[in-house]
Amino acid sequence: MGRQPLWRRVGFIPQVTYFKPAGVRLAQSEEICLAIEEAETIRLKDFEGLQQEKCAQKMNISRTTFARVLNSARQKIADALLNGKAIRIEGGNFEMAARRFMCVNGHEWDVPFEAMINAPTQSCPTCNTPTIMPIWPWQPSWDRGSSGRRLRGGRNW
Repeated sequence: MGRQPLWRRVGFIPQVTYFKPAGVRLAQSEEICLAIEEAETIRLKDFEGLQQEKCAQKMNISRTTFARVLNSARQKIADALLNGKAIRIEGGNFEMAARRFMCVNGHEWDVPFEAMINAPTQSCPTCNTPTIMPIWPWQPSWDRGSSGRRLRGGRNW
């Protein structure tokens, strides 16, 4: 039995998570599932045009792991495009690059991934109230992170 996959760091969860070919009924189409971290490799390498080493650093994985995940994502997308299959983006093993919090007084703030590991947030930085909660999901744009840890089909934070 192999070891459990490590969490990969992602900076964005797409708002549109399902694509299907035009002219094919949903009930008749096969579906390809693209994991969130696979979509992140496509975003970093193909959309942002970063070098693989920089992409791997952003995702907190080795360059060879990045290349393997990227190859898997590209194969799935090619299969879907060439064979008329739908694409669903969901699940995977990932940790968000930043987490967004809110206190009971309505203040919101972001905590980077590294800070969450070293010293988890205990109180609001504006009013110092200890009653805080994470906001899920947080998706402001392509270049900033979201919040929370997500498992296949559900939440885990």
